[in-house]
Amino acid sequence: MAMAPPTTDAGDELESYSSLGLTVPHSQKGNAEFPKVLLLLSTYLDKTVQQNEELLDSSKVKESTTIFHGQRVPELSIKLYAERIFKYAQCSPSCFVLALIYMERYLQQPNIYMTSFSVHRLLITSVVVAAKFIDDSFFNNAYYGRVGGISTREMNRLELDLLFSLDFRLKVNLETFRSYCLQLEKEALALVLERPIKVHATNGTKPLICNGSVDETCKHEFVRERYSSQALQGCSW
Repeated sequence: MAMAPPTTDAGDELESYSSLGLTVPHSQKGNAEFPKVLLLLSTYLDKTVQQNEELLDSSKVKESTTIFHGQRVPELSIKLYAERIFKYAQCSPSCFVLALIYMERYLQQPNIYMTSFSVHRLLITSVVVAAKFIDDSFFNNAYYGRVGGISTREMNRLELDLLFSLDFRLKVNLETFRSYCLQLEKEALALVLERPIKVHATNGTKPLICNGSVDETCKHEFVRERYSSQALQGCSW
């Protein structure tokens, strides 16, 4: 059953942005303060990982190993990892909403599921890509790698893989962004997650936000220039 799009007015929209902590720049936040979007996103991702792993354990589906899969599960929780990214990457809170959209797009590929072995790498990579797309300033991949606990070479490879998997289609229209903000808040606050991020192509299940079009034709040249040249550095393939 398709999820109905939330109806909003300007007041509801501003309230949602404020509730998620998207309206205060990173530089104005205290060191101990984290935007609410981090908690809501990590709660959603935790639930999604649990659902996917239960599905995989039941042997109902077959999973493909991706570049985002690690050899072991990181000790740091998703929530603490998201907070670490926000604290040290100094990106805008909106990057985490955009990262969720990119993660969902990536997971539309057949037989790819987000699990405990892949969620951390997928999150840091999606946030990095989002920061480079919407923030005025950002760091290099060597720094982001240290933030995420991975090598520069691996950070480059992960970024490149995500970009090509998305076909460099990074633009998200305002209506879709609003929908994710509202639905993420409702879903996570209620702790009622009807379905995981992963969309099963075999049964027609819809993603978290199934309404609100996305500009799939946007392939800005500056996007390729901003990402691909740096991501290719240090790669041997």
